[in-house]
Amino acid sequence: MSDNFKNRKFQELLDRLQQDSWQLELIISGFAIFGLFTALPEIQLALTISETEKQFVTFVVAIVALIACYILIFNLLLHVTLRGLWIGALGLRYVSGDIDFETLNYQDRFKNYLKKKIVSFDRYVAILENYCSVLFAVSFLLIFYVISITITILSIVFISTFLISNEQISKEVRITSGVIILIFLSIGSILVFIDFITQGYLKKKKWLSKLYFPFYWVFSFITLSFLYRPLVYNFLDNKFTKRISFLLVPIYIAITFLSSFKFQTSNYLESTKLNSNIYLNTKEYEDMLVEKNDLVKTASIQSKVITTPYINFFKVFTESVEDRIYKYHPSLKPENDRRGFQTGMSFTNGNSNRISRKKRDSLARKYVEVFNEMYEVNIDTINFKSDFLIGKNTKNQTGFQTFIPTKNLTDGKHILRLKRKYINKKKDTLKSIDVVIPFWYYKD
Repeated sequence: MSDNFKNRKFQELLDRLQQDSWQLELIISGFAIFGLFTALPEIQLALTISETEKQFVTFVVAIVALIACYILIFNLLLHVTLRGLWIGALGLRYVSGDIDFETLNYQDRFKNYLKKKIVSFDRYVAILENYCSVLFAVSFLLIFYVISITITILSIVFISTFLISNEQISKEVRITSGVIILIFLSIGSILVFIDFITQGYLKKKKWLSKLYFPFYWVFSFITLSFLYRPLVYNFLDNKFTKRISFLLVPIYIAITFLSSFKFQTSNYLESTKLNSNIYLNTKEYEDMLVEKNDLVKTASIQSKVITTPYINFFKVFTESVEDRIYKYHPSLKPENDRRGFQTGMSFTNGNSNRISRKKRDSLARKYVEVFNEMYEVNIDTINFKSDFLIGKNTKNQTGFQTFIPTKNLTDGKHILRLKRKYINKKKDTLKSIDVVIPFWYYKD
């Protein structure tokens, strides 16, 4: 089977498929564009959740996936447009044939110029065909590039998380081996990137090629480049395809730059967003979170206007909140930190890390007690005793929730502040303001 490509009939089959590939291109482009537009909101939601909850690995994967979606959507839309133009040109060629410059009856100056630039209508059709075919191939090659980048980033994170930070392995082994692997991956990533940007420069120089080959061999497995390597080198051995590759990069940069422009109507309105006392942030009021990817960033109450005898106050949980609890009360920090990605497989005695249910419940209660000790809520000048419990808000975000009575509040505007205690390097207990939420209270 592996020698089929040498068979004449197989080559004839490929030639026939090559002639009719435009039909498959349009079908695949249509389904891909539909799928990408469907996936885009979900990716944006995952990005928002990971950004809000400070999930680094998920954030990296989501932002890479988002970039890949935008690039593919742009490429495939451009491909469908050009392919449509190509089909239109073919239809026009059937009706009108080639361009007859004599019939146009232009002056010699224009006629000679147009003959030089256009040459023939068939040449124009052939150029469109080439651009469409190459652009389609580039679009799906970019998927592999994105996967390669993601795997490389996750490999570095994996080594840092599961090897260097794994306290179940002796310190000397994990630090030594982890640092060596990280240095190798870091240098290899830089070299592979340089070689990619320069389109193989490191492979062309004798002494550089010897130095680069071990990195190239290892990264061919890490980046899965062995799956699409023939496609890459088929691009690089042709001037036309190389020119398109060089052309796409500045186009992406230009689109990114142009998309950053926005019309500004005021010199002051944007700066008010930095001051919570004078700016109403919609992400702090749950009844204003109408879109699927609208999430509470730090904390929220139920509405800008409170008419009920209570305020439903919710503080979003993030990994940094737990880090602050550990700094404030170090005895809560476990010997084996299980945060982050974990495998269900265990290579050690399962009983060694197992604690009794009674002790686990006791630590969980202490965890919530310490949070309530650290955080306090005040409205204007009135302090309220913290009584937070762990729960979820209407957006299914995990956090700390409490209800604050409003019976002593007067009608009108009020300012809710969430303050947090922390211990500085001098072991002094200080307070900082985590969030400020303005609201209006009117008795129902």
